[in-house]
Amino acid sequence: MVEASPYGICVHTRGKVVFVNSAAMRFVGATVSTELVGLHITDMVDAPSQDPLLARIGSLASPGSFSDPTEMTLLTLGGGKVTVESQAVLTTWEGQPAYQVIMRDLSTQKAAEAGLRFQAALVGHASDAIIATSPDGLVTSWNPAAEAVYGHELEEVIGVPVAEVVGAPMDPREVVASGGVLQATHFRADGSALAVRVSAAEMFDGYVLLCADETAQRRAEAEFATVVETLDEGVLVVGPGGRIELANSAAHRISGVPEGSLIGLESRTLRLHDENGMPVPVEDLPSARVRRSGKVETGRVVQVRRRDGAHRWLSLTSGPLMAPGQSVPSVLTSFADITERRAISERLAYEATHDPLTRLANRTLALNHLRLTIADPACTATVLFIDLDKFKIINDSLGHTVGDQVLRIIGERLRAAAGPSDLVGRLGGDEFLVITTGYTEAAEVRALADHLQRHLAQSLTVHGRELHINTSIGIVVAEPGDTRIADELLEDADLAMYQAKTFGPGRYAFYAPIMRERVQDRFILEQDLRNAVAEGRIETVYQPVVDLRTGGMVAVKAKSRWDHPVRGPIDPAELVEIADDSDLLTIIGADVLAKAAGEISRWRADHGVHCNVNVSLSVRQLGDPTLLQVVQTILDDAGLVPSDLCLDVDETALKDAADAVDALRKTGIRVTAERFGAGYSSLAQLCRLDLNVIEIDRSFVADLGMSSDAEPIVAGIMAMAHAVDLVVVAEGVETPQQLKVLHELGCDWAKGPLVAPPGPVEELRSAYEHVVRV
Repeated sequence: MVEASPYGICVHTRGKVVFVNSAAMRFVGATVSTELVGLHITDMVDAPSQDPLLARIGSLASPGSFSDPTEMTLLTLGGGKVTVESQAVLTTWEGQPAYQVIMRDLSTQKAAEAGLRFQAALVGHASDAIIATSPDGLVTSWNPAAEAVYGHELEEVIGVPVAEVVGAPMDPREVVASGGVLQATHFRADGSALAVRVSAAEMFDGYVLLCADETAQRRAEAEFATVVETLDEGVLVVGPGGRIELANSAAHRISGVPEGSLIGLESRTLRLHDENGMPVPVEDLPSARVRRSGKVETGRVVQVRRRDGAHRWLSLTSGPLMAPGQSVPSVLTSFADITERRAISERLAYEATHDPLTRLANRTLALNHLRLTIADPACTATVLFIDLDKFKIINDSLGHTVGDQVLRIIGERLRAAAGPSDLVGRLGGDEFLVITTGYTEAAEVRALADHLQRHLAQSLTVHGRELHINTSIGIVVAEPGDTRIADELLEDADLAMYQAKTFGPGRYAFYAPIMRERVQDRFILEQDLRNAVAEGRIETVYQPVVDLRTGGMVAVKAKSRWDHPVRGPIDPAELVEIADDSDLLTIIGADVLAKAAGEISRWRADHGVHCNVNVSLSVRQLGDPTLLQVVQTILDDAGLVPSDLCLDVDETALKDAADAVDALRKTGIRVTAERFGAGYSSLAQLCRLDLNVIEIDRSFVADLGMSSDAEPIVAGIMAMAHAVDLVVVAEGVETPQQLKVLHELGCDWAKGPLVAPPGPVEELRSAYEHVVRV
C-alpha cells in the first residue's frame, strides 16, 4: 500500500533517510531508493524550508503525534525544485524512534492556482467586457470593463438575463451555434448605442462572452469614410496584388469611370500618360514605384485619358500602407484634377510672353528667342525693327480704338508676310519686330524688307475710314561670332529704324556704328529743347503771306525758331520732328498760338494794318477736347475775332480730324490744308472738308521752271481748289522764276524767302513795306 500510494513517503531516524517509496523518488527524480537512503534529511530540502522542517520534527513528543500539513520545497537530484505539502508523524523504525514524512506534490495545484490568478487578473484588467453566464443566459460574472462599457455595477447584473443588461437580444447558445462571433448594437445604461463585436464560447457550467466596444473605431471609420468620400481629390487604395480596393466618388468622377466600377480593377488598366504625352510604363505606375522605394512620392503630374475621350491632368501623391501581417504593402494614392489650374498657368505663361492686343510675341519672348538664336554658332540672325510712320496722327485724331484696330491688322499682315519659322513680335506702341535666320546675304534681307513694306502698305479700312500705313524698318544682321547680346542687337535695330525715318516715310536702313553717335546727339538735342522750352528760349517769328494779284500782305504765318547756344539756328523741320518725338509739340504749339495772337493784334493796331494770323496746329492739339475753349480764350485775350485766325493743319491729318475741323469752322475760324499734295490729295477730300485755304507743298514749288512735270501738277491742284472756291497759297517760293510761273498759273497767295524771310515782330513792318509785288 505504501509503495502504491500517490503520496511520497519517507522515513528517517537520527537524521538519516532509511526508507523512500516510489512516489517520493519520483518527486526528486531518483530512479532507485539507494540514491536517497542514507542521505541526511536536510540534503533533500531547500535551505529556506530546512529550519521549519526541523522545528516541526522537534515539536513531536510522543509516538503517534503528528504535525500540521505544511508547504516545503524539495531539491531534485537534477538541481530543480518541487513544492510539496508535508506532514510528519513520530513513530518507530526497528525499535528506534523515527519520523515518517508524508508528502503531496503541489506542482499541479500551484500551476492551476497561478493560472486562476492570471485569468482573474486578465479578466479584471481587460479592456473588453467579459461576461460569464449560466446555461440559460443569466449573468454569473461581470468584470470591471463590463461595468465601464455598459454602465451597470456588478451587484445590479448578477442573476439578470444578459440580454437585459446589454440592452439587445442576446442568446449565448445561438451566438456559439452561429460561429461564435457577431457584430451587434448594444445599449448602455444611459441609452447610448454601442457598436460591439461579440465573441462567445461554451464553458463547463455555462458561457463566457467577450464584448469588444468598437464604437469609437466604427465612428472613426465612418468619419474617415465620410471625409474620403467628400474630398475633391480622388483617393485610391491599390492592394498588394495590384487591384484597386478602395476608390472614393471623386476618383470615379475624375477618371470618368461609373461609380463603384473601379473596385477590383487592376490599377494598370487606368491609362496614364506623362507630361510629354507618352504612356506611363507598368513598372513606372505609382503603385509599382512606391512598392519599389517604400517612400512617399508627391507632386507627380500625369495625364489620364478617360473613356469618354477627355484628357485630364492630375497631380499625384502616393505612399505605402502596411497592414499587420502584410509582407507587401498596399499603396494609397490621392490625386487632384489640375486641368483647369494647368490651363490657367499655361494661359498666364502665354500672356506673360505675348502682346495682349495683337497676340504676337512680346519683348520678353522676342529677347529670349533672339538669345537662343545667336547662341547657335552656325546661325546668322537678322532682326528687323519695324515702326509705323505717323501712327500718332491716327491715334490722336481718330482715337485709340481705331489705333488699336490698325495695330491688330498690321500684326496679322506681318505674321502672314513673314516666314513660318520667323518670330514676329510687338514691342509696344507701334513698334514691331521680325527675327529670322533664313537669310545670309544683304540682297536677300533687302528683298525681305521690301516685301514686308509692300505688304503692310496696302490700304486698310477701319470704322469706314480708308487708311494707308507706311513703315520704317531698321535692320541688324548678326553673323556667327558676333559678340553683341540680344538686348544690344535690338537696340541697334532700333537705331537703324530711326535712321530710316530720316530718309522719309516707307524706308529701311541697315545698322552702322555711326548711328549710335547720331542718336546720342539727337538725345542731347532733345534734352536741350526741353530746357529751352522750360526757360522760354523758343522764339516766335513771323513770315508775311502775299496776295500775288495785288502784292499786298494778307496774312502773317507764325513759326517757332530755336537758336541753339552751340549749334546755332535749328532747321524748322528738324525742330518740329524733335518736338513731336519728345511730346513737346503741343506745348510749343499752344505757346506760339497765344504769343502770335497777342503780338500780331498789337502790331495791327500800332500800324493800322489788317491781316490774318496763321498758326500751325498739331494733330495732338486737334485731338484735345478743350481746343475750342483754349482758342476762344486766346482770341478774347488778344482782342481778335475768329475770322482773324487761320489754323494750318497738315493735309495728311485733315481726313482723320474732320470733326475737329468742322467744330473750328463753325466758330468762324479759318482752316488751311498745309503741305497739300504730299499725301493722298483728292477733289473728294476737298469737298468733304470745310476748308478756306490749301497750301501747295514746297516740293512741287521747288521744281517749277526746272521740271516739266511740276507745272501740270501744280496747275491740277489749283484747278481742284478753285473748283470748290478755295484760296491757293504756294509755300517756299525762292526764285523769281517760281514766282512768275505761279502768277501765270493763277496762284492766289505765296510765301517764302523770296517774298520775305521770317523774323521777329519788330521786323515785320520792314517786311510789309518791301514785299515783292508782281
